Amino acid sequence: MSGDDASAPDGAESQRLDKWLWCARFFKSRSLANALLAAGRLRLDGTVVSKAHQKVRVGAVLTFPQGPHVRVVKVLSLATRRGPAPEARTLYEDLAPIPERSADPADAAPLRASGPSRDRGAGRPTKRDRRAIERLLDDNGSGR
Repeated sequence: MSGDDASAPDGAESQRLDKWLWCARFFKSRSLANALLAAGRLRLDGTVVSKAHQKVRVGAVLTFPQGPHVRVVKVLSLATRRGPAPEARTLYEDLAPIPERSADPADAAPLRASGPSRDRGAGRPTKRDRRAIERLLDDNGSGR
């Protein structure tokens, strides 16, 4: 292991929390992991962590937000490098998996924020509508 990984006084291996989160591919960079930790948004075995240098050990349970979901993961092993995604998934067990997305757009509709809706044709005229209006005005003689 590298220089910022060390053995704990009781002989258990440990690793910096920001480095483990980055190697497990929860964050694109260590600075993003540091930002989450500095905001106090991560819990390590139920305790709020606000320092990136906090050590994580095998068997620890991490709880943190990631996008609209709350991730709960158990550390299965420490990272030696930031490898490909299949290798990163072996570092943890997901205790609260994110539901998989459906390919059906109708299922995704309730997940989207409901924006303003209007009936078809109730808004601004389209180019086709504008041309039809101009033709109507020209035919009546009150046009240009």
